[in-house]
Amino acid sequence: MQKKKPTLQDVATQAKVSTATVSRCLNNPDMVRVEVQEKINRAIENLGYVPDGAARALASRRTQTLGVIVPTIDNSIFSKALQYLQNGITKANYTLLLANNDFSQEVELREVQSLLSRGIDGLVMVGAKHHPEIYKAIKRYQIPVVNLWIYDPESEYSCIGFDHIKAGNQIAKHLIDLGHKNFGVISGIRENNDRADERFRGLEQQIENAGFTLDEDHIVECHYTVENGSKSVHTLLDKNPDITAIICGNDILAIGAIHGAQERGLKVPEDLSITGFDNIEILPFLKPSITTINSPSRRMGEKAADYILQQIKDKTNNVERIELEAELIVRETTGPAPQI
Repeated sequence: MQKKKPTLQDVATQAKVSTATVSRCLNNPDMVRVEVQEKINRAIENLGYVPDGAARALASRRTQTLGVIVPTIDNSIFSKALQYLQNGITKANYTLLLANNDFSQEVELREVQSLLSRGIDGLVMVGAKHHPEIYKAIKRYQIPVVNLWIYDPESEYSCIGFDHIKAGNQIAKHLIDLGHKNFGVISGIRENNDRADERFRGLEQQIENAGFTLDEDHIVECHYTVENGSKSVHTLLDKNPDITAIICGNDILAIGAIHGAQERGLKVPEDLSITGFDNIEILPFLKPSITTINSPSRRMGEKAADYILQQIKDKTNNVERIELEAELIVRETTGPAPQI
């Protein structure tokens, strides 16, 4: 015989509170004392109670869900931000609905439309450049939205991130200070990727300000894979053997670039300096360890959770622009320019 499905009343009885208090705990936990929340959560766990999502949504006009869209889940930097975003919203009994857009604005638009149809209470995206229809839809639904990995003090929408132009400046300046004059760049695809584009503009700006040039044949754009990083080193050095430093769009490309340099019999950094971007967890343990920019993904995830939950609680959609620092981490893959 099938056991009776536990009800809201069962939870209230076991927790020794009213059904209204249980409902409030599920829909607006910030309005319930912590010790009462703990009693209710224990009762829910003991009984195996699963709230009726549709009923809750009708009662509260909320679904207790947030949507998040990232360019790819095949990148530990995005994964770390998602982990801390989810940690933050779970404490408020929210669920994260995840999608990825594969760096396509059209795909992202479809995913946003799908998430909105499911009644999400807030939306998190990456970067500032999105399909115009996305922002129109967000305005219609009047939900809070925040863009991560980007900082623009004049942004029309909330953003939490760092200045990629400044970060690009830092990397190029570090190499220039080491005496490098001939540079190569292995960038991610810059179309539909404002972070990669601003990063490139920052390093190009610094190089030109120092009196050097960055010609087209010193630049390769490719997808973020180790294999592409390795192949791109050969492409650059076959055309420009005088290059002494290669700036990579992320750490995955940098790992591949080191492999490509070693295939050519070059020592890093004695013959060729290489930089990455993001500071993924494995970098300090590689030999040589990679000089990079630390992307504050954990803090972005935490602050995004705080921002979205506060906006939902206050029933507002205030624009906040939060700048985080992305510091240069100097390790073993950069050194003085070789004397030619």
